[in-house]
This record gives sequence, C-alpha cells and structure tokens, in this order.
Amino acid sequence: MPELFAEKFKSLVPTYLDERWTPAEGIEPDRLDALLAEARVSIPLALREFYLTLGSCEELMEAYHFFWDPDELEVDEDGFLMFLEDENEEYTWGMRASDVALPDPIVYRRHNARGQWISEDGTFTEFVFDHFEWVFDEED
Repeated sequence: MPELFAEKFKSLVPTYLDERWTPAEGIEPDRLDALLAEARVSIPLALREFYLTLGSCEELMEAYHFFWDPDELEVDEDGFLMFLEDENEEYTWGMRASDVALPDPIVYRRHNARGQWISEDGTFTEFVFDHFEWVFDEED
C-alpha cells in the first residue's frame, strides 16, 4: 500500500526539532501491528502512518499533549477511538470508530468532565499539523 501521509509526518521532525528524520523516530510495522492487536483496535491509514513515522519520537509524541501509545488506544462508550489527551486530562481527542476505514477521518474533542464530543472540523492530518504549530508557537 502506498504511503499517503508519511512524508508529511516526517517533515515535522526537521520543522520542530531541527533534526533530520530517521527511521528510529517511528515504530516498525510488525511491532505496530502487535501493539494494535493487543489493544484490539483498528486505526485509519493516517494514524497508522503517523505511528510508523513518529511513534517513537518522544519530543513530538509528548509535546504538551500526549499521543497515546498504540497499545493504549481504546474506543469509549460513545464509539470514539481515543488517541490524544492534554496534560491535565481535561480533554481527549478521538475519531469515530465507525470511520476508521476512511484514510483520514475527522477528529473530535471531548471535554472529559462533560463527556460531550465536538468536531474539530478537520481531518487527523490537518489536526496534527495544527496541533504542532500551536504547541511549538506556544512554547516560543
């Protein structure tokens, strides 16, 4: 299967870390498959390529908010595949589990105290790039 999103995700390393991307930034495909099997979840192509290219890059995976490790992914009672949480555990981000067959599904945010999911009005890849732009501009 051709990579649709990997090159874009790889570009985040030189953009925000001033380093060249290396394969060590990602998770090996067989390892990712084993972790997903352990979590008993399916993920969309964009999230898969995100983990394959950046899943071991702690500087990005834990930049202000925390992208969940593949074996920690879960679907909540509302049917959302959750993948990210803020440092105060106030908000969780996810996508509809029913949309994982889409290459790049829409992202939703849940206020954990209220439990209501609200669309971020963008796909996973759009969300990721907006997220890192916000995180690294915020740090400056």
